[in-house]
Amino acid sequence: MQLEDVQRVAVLGAGNMGHGIAEVAALAGYDVSLRDINDELVQNGYDQIEWSLGKLAEKDRIGGDEADAALDRVEAFVDLEDALDGADVVVEVVPEKMAIKKDVYDEVVEHAPDEAVFVTNTSSLSITELSEVTDRPERFCGMHFFNPPVRMDLVEVISGKHTSEDTLELIEGLAESMGKTPVRVRKDSPGFIVNRILVPLMNEAAWIVESGDATMEAVDSTTKFDMGLPMGSFELADQVGVDVGYHVLEYMHEVLGDAYRPCPLLGEKVEAENLGKKTGKGFYDYEDGDGAQIPSDAIDADVRRRLLAVMANETAGLIGNDVADADDIDEAVKLGAGFPDGPAKLADEEGLDTLVETLDALAEETGEARYEATDYLREAAESGGFRGAAGDASDAEGGPDYEVLNVEVDGRVGHVEIDRPHRMNTISGEVLDELAEAIDRLDADDEVRAILLSGAGDRAFSAGADVQSMAAGGADPIHAVELSRQGQQTFGKFEESDKPVVAAIDGYCLGGGMELATAADMRIASERSELGQPELDLGLLPGWGGTQRLARIVGEGRAKEIILTADRYDAETMADYDFVNEVVPDDELDERARELAEQLAGGPPIAQKYTKRAIHAGRTDNEAGLEVEAMGFGHVMNTDDLMEGVTAFMGDGEPEFEGK
Repeated sequence: MQLEDVQRVAVLGAGNMGHGIAEVAALAGYDVSLRDINDELVQNGYDQIEWSLGKLAEKDRIGGDEADAALDRVEAFVDLEDALDGADVVVEVVPEKMAIKKDVYDEVVEHAPDEAVFVTNTSSLSITELSEVTDRPERFCGMHFFNPPVRMDLVEVISGKHTSEDTLELIEGLAESMGKTPVRVRKDSPGFIVNRILVPLMNEAAWIVESGDATMEAVDSTTKFDMGLPMGSFELADQVGVDVGYHVLEYMHEVLGDAYRPCPLLGEKVEAENLGKKTGKGFYDYEDGDGAQIPSDAIDADVRRRLLAVMANETAGLIGNDVADADDIDEAVKLGAGFPDGPAKLADEEGLDTLVETLDALAEETGEARYEATDYLREAAESGGFRGAAGDASDAEGGPDYEVLNVEVDGRVGHVEIDRPHRMNTISGEVLDELAEAIDRLDADDEVRAILLSGAGDRAFSAGADVQSMAAGGADPIHAVELSRQGQQTFGKFEESDKPVVAAIDGYCLGGGMELATAADMRIASERSELGQPELDLGLLPGWGGTQRLARIVGEGRAKEIILTADRYDAETMADYDFVNEVVPDDELDERARELAEQLAGGPPIAQKYTKRAIHAGRTDNEAGLEVEAMGFGHVMNTDDLMEGVTAFMGDGEPEFEGK
């Protein structure tokens, strides 16, 4: 079966994951059969799809007609035979119990079309074992969506022992057609990639507290504000459900051995039914308390090394057993768990030698199997890291190997894209460093005549500063001043560039992200974009040039309104305020931004340079601006570009400026 042959997707299970997957499939244009075991369950799932599509339309993420069309593609069923009629792909999303899933497949094989491909949305169970109860193990694989499927980009595509390459390629293509990023899990292994990293990390956090080596507050402070993870370890356990992680651990313990023995602290929470947010109480109290109030100043360096060491060991286990390589592991964990950087990169930065020493010391002290360093981890430490010397390598053209940016030159346009969609393209210290390097590189390239600035994905140009990474510096005023200056200087490079800079704004453009857009010469925004400077809501103020540049663009009155109210504004309003030069339909932004950048790249470079310099000089001193204007005017009189422009004008042709 080829991807173009897939017309109908049957989703078995209408719970949170099931109705989310059904919605994603319907939005991608597939007919969907949504099935559950009774009318109430399947109707509730259908209603949730209708509600979610309505919210997407309300927020202008999709059009109203698109929402209606997607809902029309969904049919609800209780009868399994009817639900499977005409299905090309069957997605099973029933409860995470091997016995229940096997019982479902016993029935499915009786009614499914002969050519249908089966996929299971399990987060940890054996793909091979499930496939062997069907009549088509070669056309069976895992397709692990992350919750909520409508928002999360990652899909782990997992091979079982019998899965054919054609099946894996088909399901990867299906995921891509749904707007998701598939990551191949090459071998059936408990926890696959993301849960294989997250669940042992959660377990180790519990062991640290159980042993009295650190408090829960210190562990969560370290994971959230030092390691930069989206949540503290215990906060995350409460969010996903303590029982969920505990049951995955039980399965991993059963299959992989004593290194994955669940910490008793987790078992106590499960036994007491304190499972987290869903029960009102877990490690934190969500009913009578304030929930997860995590201090930012309780960071513990020993906790950091211990957690990173365990995470590095799991990463090494995946690589050494050919489950996935370092790049795929990093991408999966960033997309699926919202890590700022992947575990392989985090471990390399900490130093694998240090982490191996940490594990060895813990193994000697405790005798616990979970601290036994894998052979592959020791080999990687000896070779310089998970990527060895490649981590510092440059690309094939001699440029730097960017980690958080995509930088390319296409014709005469240099394109800089912030590539952190899993973190809403928020700006960290690493982003600032790479932005500074990228603009210097493009400015020095005479072939580049204009610069286009954007954010990866369709949710955010940049949602602002990476507050967690900023908080890791503590409340030190000197650190804060230096961070402010770094941002001011980096964004200033874009503003001061002699080349025209265009910002293509799609989605959120907030805080530091808006300050970056403010440093561009022109701004184009999609209709769904939201812009604003919300710093004052956090007790901060714009610190990367926003108090100065914004006022110059929209006037002091409007700048004060935007900053002091901390409100969000739609793209049309910001166009009325003269901040956005042009608003375009969402699906036209990339093309129009590229078109404008190419138009500017075709202009006379020398005249463009002096035009920008004159405008900038006149901001604080009108006479100085006029002087730069006069000098620039005189300079261009002696250029080949002027003759080219005049000749083209007289001949009614198009000039080809060369900057001479």
